[in-house]
Amino acid sequence: MKNFVSIFLLSLLCVACTKNETKCTTEPKSQWKDQAEFKQNLKDQGYKINEFKVTSGNCYEIYGWDKDKNKVEIYFNPVSGDVVKSEKH
Repeated sequence: MKNFVSIFLLSLLCVACTKNETKCTTEPKSQWKDQAEFKQNLKDQGYKINEFKVTSGNCYEIYGWDKDKNKVEIYFNPVSGDVVKSEKH
C-alpha cells in the first residue's frame, strides 16, 4: 500500500509539472523552420545564444542575451517564428 501511495503522489507531481509546460505548435516538424537558419537569423538580429534547444512543448527555446544585452529565456513557435513566451533574467 505504501508503494501505491508513493507512485500515486509521484504521478500527481508529474502531471502538475507538465501542465505548466509552454506549448508552441502542433504542426509536424516538416513544417518547422530549419534550426540552423533560425539560430542564424536570431544572431543576425543581435541575439547571443548560449543554448538552443527544442522543448517537449514543440518550441525552439534559447537561453542567452537579446540585442540590448538583457539575459533572456525565449520560447519561439518553430513554424511562424513568433515569440510565445519571453523572460528576462
